[in-house]
Amino acid sequence: MKENILIDKSIDFGARIVKLSRFLVNTKHENILSKQILRSGTSIGANINEAQYGNSKADFIAKLHIALKETAETEYWLHILEKSDYLDEKMASSMLNDCLVIKRILIASINTAKDGQDKRP
Repeated sequence: MKENILIDKSIDFGARIVKLSRFLVNTKHENILSKQILRSGTSIGANINEAQYGNSKADFIAKLHIALKETAETEYWLHILEKSDYLDEKMASSMLNDCLVIKRILIASINTAKDGQDKRP
């Protein structure tokens, strides 16, 4: 099977988000923000994976756009968690870096898919 760096990174990031959620609940006793970041952070990979089975190029692009929106939301929650002292600077920076890497790959993938779509006869 062909390696897909976007899927691999999103799965690894999703696993980190699950661990972060567990940490927030068990150590910080924070349930609401934990659920928010768990939902958005794991949705990134779910939408990327779903895009691989899209019915059309337009469906593929639409799913990647949803993943991109979830990435932006996750980035927001990570900033909130850092600024409210649920995450220290090192942990927040590490998580944000992973999130931004996925965001850049998603943007490049969407642009590439759109370029291919625009060149059809």
